Parts: sequence; structure tokens; C-alpha cells
Amino acid sequence: MIDTHAHLDFPQYDKDRDKVIEEAFSSGLKAIINIGVDLDSSEKSIKLAEKYKNIFATVGFHPHDALKLNKDAFIELEKVASHQKVVAIGEIGLDFYRNLSPEDVQIKAFKEQIELAKKLNLPIVVHIRNAYKKALEILSEFGSVGKEEAEKLKGVLHCFSGDEDEAKEALEMGFYLSFNGTLTYRNSSSAELVKKIPLSSILVETDCPYLTPEPLRGKRNEPKLVKLVTQKIAELSDLNTFQELDEVFTQNAVEFFNLDLK
Repeated sequence: MIDTHAHLDFPQYDKDRDKVIEEAFSSGLKAIINIGVDLDSSEKSIKLAEKYKNIFATVGFHPHDALKLNKDAFIELEKVASHQKVVAIGEIGLDFYRNLSPEDVQIKAFKEQIELAKKLNLPIVVHIRNAYKKALEILSEFGSVGKEEAEKLKGVLHCFSGDEDEAKEALEMGFYLSFNGTLTYRNSSSAELVKKIPLSSILVETDCPYLTPEPLRGKRNEPKLVKLVTQKIAELSDLNTFQELDEVFTQNAVEFFNLDLK
């Protein structure tokens, strides 16, 4: 198992962070990808990655924090992105649901960070909420369609909540779709959709400390609970066991983030 989207630097873990991490690895996790949402959390993610061999970091500005991405912050972001344990730029994207940063500012920050990822040859981790049409338009604009393989933009749409057409468009661009605890919720909009996604294009995540899967919904989420997401996909599948899916999803994550696991 690999939790491809965690926020272990967040204050919800200040009292027992090391214990949570130790329990995750003792439960069978191979790796954890800790996701930056601004410069401070990106730097904290790197520190966690330096401390733990199989924790890796991403760096970036979440759309909520797009207002913070000024010229000086971008220079610092590019510096930290060169760290050897940084495996992606993210999470970046568009959130037109809460609009904590103005839409035009979000779009500008999204495009700038995609350019940085292309410059550094890193994949992107994308957050989209109530903005799939615009986000997919931007991603397409940056070279995922009709390009040589080496020129393609590599990315994952984290916590995927789009519809079948949006999933198809993302898959045609070569993107991965990532699913988390929301898949286990009653009447999940993704329960039928995930059965139609090629296994080779799926990643699993927790987005901890949020979106805890059933039957623990309401409690703080942790990386070790990523297994419940894979279990749910196995329940929805007529053909694949948990072990088979776990093997595929783990390999997908290793390849996507270019992980060196020892």
C-alpha cells in the first residue's frame, strides 16, 4: 500500500505524529506522499521526508492559498522543488466552491505551477472542486493531448469527484485518477464510476486528516486507513481481489512518482 496524498504536517498530528507514522508503516504501507499546500507546509513536508526514508514530499500552493504565490514565494518554491525527495508539484489547481482566492488568481497560480512542473520534469497533483471544465481546459492547453510522450504533462486528479465525461477527458490526456475515503460513503457518486476506470490509471489516497473512510467516518483520518479505500474498490469489482488491486495501485504510485523504495 502507498498513501499518495497525506497532510501529516498539519496541526491535527502535532501530539502524536511519529506514532501515526510508525503505525502506518507497521500496518504494511510501503510509502507515504506528504502534500504541500503553501510554502510553509511544503518545507514541513520536506522535513518529514528527510526524517523518514519512505516518506516523500510534494511542494506547491493549493488554490485556497493562491494569493500567497507572489514573485518571492515562487522563487522559493522553485528552490525547494529541487530537493531530492520532492516527487511532484502540488497540490495545485482550482477550487471555485470556496473561492478563498479569487478565480483569476487561482488560474494564474495554477498555470505558473504547471510551467514549473514542466521545467523540472515533475508530475503534478491537482485539486479540482466545482471547476472541472476550466481545469481540464488548462491542463489540455499545457500539452497533454497530441504531444510526443516526453512532452506530455504528467498528473493525477486527486480526490476525483468528476463525472464520467470528465474522467474520460482526463484519462485521454494520460492522467491518473485518485480515490479516497469518500468512495466508501453511502451514495458515493464515484462508486459506479470507479468500476469503469482502467486499473492502470488509479491511485488511492487518504487526504488525511480529512475524509475518513467508513466505518470510522467522523474520526481523524490516518495513512494506514488507505487500505479501506482499496478494500472498497475490491468490493465493487467483480474480478479483482484486494491483494491484486493493492499490487497494481502500489506499482502505479511507484511509477507515477518515480519512487525509489528500499
